[in-house]
Parts: sequence; structure tokens; C-alpha cells
Amino acid sequence: MLRIIFLGTGGSLPTRNRNPSAVMVNREGELILFDCGEGTQQQMMRAKTGMMSLSSIFISHFHADHFLGIPGLIQTMSFMGRKEPLLIYGPEGTMEFTELFKALGYFNLKYEVRGIQLKPGDIVEREEYVIRALKTEHSISSLGYALIENPRPGRFHRERAIELGVPPGPLFAKLQKGNTVEVNGKLVKPEDVMGALRPGRTVVYSGDTRPCESVLEASRGADVLIHDGSFADEMADWAEESKHSTAGEVATLAKEAGVRKLILTHISSRYTDDAEPLLIDSKKVFENVIIAEDLMEIEIPYRSK
Repeated sequence: MLRIIFLGTGGSLPTRNRNPSAVMVNREGELILFDCGEGTQQQMMRAKTGMMSLSSIFISHFHADHFLGIPGLIQTMSFMGRKEPLLIYGPEGTMEFTELFKALGYFNLKYEVRGIQLKPGDIVEREEYVIRALKTEHSISSLGYALIENPRPGRFHRERAIELGVPPGPLFAKLQKGNTVEVNGKLVKPEDVMGALRPGRTVVYSGDTRPCESVLEASRGADVLIHDGSFADEMADWAEESKHSTAGEVATLAKEAGVRKLILTHISSRYTDDAEPLLIDSKKVFENVIIAEDLMEIEIPYRSK
């Protein structure tokens, strides 16, 4: 399972239908947050995501609309009896901000909360995937992130294994795990019975940024690109000045990168009643695009090839 839950899709100001930035990824039951704006824990309750399986929070930058949800969330999890550590990753200042989060209020946390500072190019390695920090172009120190799953084993050719004398059973499993087996004095290698490696899935989260080369490169062939799409193209001058992106600019990047799906988020409060201009501008360039809505969920399937 790889599910994306959009907990907050608004721009710098919350609106009646958009909370500040927060995107959750549920990967095989492990919860990962990308940004954690004000009200994120209530959105988690509304979406019924749970909290205790949250392993990490990746902050794109330290503008308030991207981190104010953290203090309340970490205290709520402490009240609920959390014991497992929580890791907070982010750009310059992450360790100092994490200590401030922990110190807010007369409250002693019952579990470890640790801040880890990243720089562009750093990789957080997990057992079945990595998260790579990306250089972005915002008005303060900022990062984007690419969640990249490890390649999957190729398909197991059962008939070929039997032809080579391997009996169905435990030896099949050993071959599928990449181990060579011996049958009647003959070695059978995994590559004899396994197809080519199959790609995992890639999700890119830009945070607040101008369209930039590092996000473009990280997004090449990505399954999903979640990108700052704050403004319609008519606001291009303001997007450049405020270091955000227009829908058309992001669509151009997505097309060049060959992403499978583009999702625009961080929608300016100017479009509270009608975000259609963003969709119109982006679809002129790239067809497979949607505008994120609060509590929207999407599943990312494996590719067939």
C-alpha cells in the first residue's frame, strides 16, 4: 500500500475549506508527514489516519504555515502513551526548532523527539525505500523531498524452475529471496528463474518553491509529483517575487520530467471559491493533473513495467 492523504492544501493563509500545508504518506502502515501546518492533528482525526504509527515528519521550511501543527501533535501523542521515538527532518534550523517544539508549555514528553538537519542531496535510508532531500528555491532555507522505493524483485518463472529440477516448496522461496540453491548437485541461481527487477514507486513533494532544476531531475519518471501551485499564470510576477509557482509553470516542469500524475497544492486563498483557473492553466500543458483538496486520498499502484 502506498496512499497519499492531503491533510492541508492551502497557501500561507488557511481558508474555510483548506488547512495549512500537510501531506501524509501511508506506506504499508508506516505514516510519514511532509509538513505539519496548524490543525494537522485534527485533520488526521477526520481522515482516520491514526497517529501512533507516525515515524517521521519532513519539514520543507520554517514558515509558520508549515510547522505550527507540530507542538500540539507531539503532545497529543504523549498523552496517548507513545513510547517510540519521533524523528523530525528539515533544513537549517531543524534541531533548534525541535527543541522549541518540545519546550512549549509546562509539559514533559514521554518519548524521544529528535531533530535531524538535512542538506540537499542527503538521503534518509529506510529498509525498503529512501527519502532524498532536494534543493528548492524559496525565500528562506528550504527543501523538497523524493520518496523512492527500492526496485522490486522480478517475476518468478515457476515453470522454468521446475524444468531446472527445483521442486515446488522452500527452494522456490529461497530463489525468490535472491539465494542460489543446489539441486541434485547442480546450482540454480536466482537469475536463472527470475525476471528483470521491477521499479518501485516514486513520490516527489516540492514544498514551497519556484520551479527548479533539482525538482525537475528528481521528478523524471516519478509516479506522483506534488508541487507548489499557488497561483494562476496571470500572477506570474507575484509568484516569482514571492518564490512560489504558477500552475502553468509546474505543468511545464511535469511534462518535461515525464511524471505520471501532477497534483497541485499550497493553493492561494485568492482561489477559495474557485480554483478552476489553476486547472485551466495547467491542462493547457499537461493533461494528467488534479488540484489537491483537503482530506483527498489517492492510492499509488505499482507500474506493470
